[in-house]
Amino acid sequence: MLISGFFMKDGRKMMRVSFTRGKDFAEGLLPDGLIDRSEGFSGEELEKLEKFLRANRQEIMEQGKEINPIRSWLQDK
Repeated sequence: MLISGFFMKDGRKMMRVSFTRGKDFAEGLLPDGLIDRSEGFSGEELEKLEKFLRANRQEIMEQGKEINPIRSWLQDK
């Protein structure tokens, strides 16, 4: 599972969560907890991923607060 930092979409603070399994992927948005892009996962698996996102929304979003892409980029220089 990979999580992004926060970004604004339609005036709302959002974050993207990605799941990968070999060549399969699924991407969803929080706080909505919905998968909006996927390839290779079954419908049942996508439902389970959405349930996971909603059940763990707060914890995942707390982790996202700690992501600072500019600081990470500067540390790599």
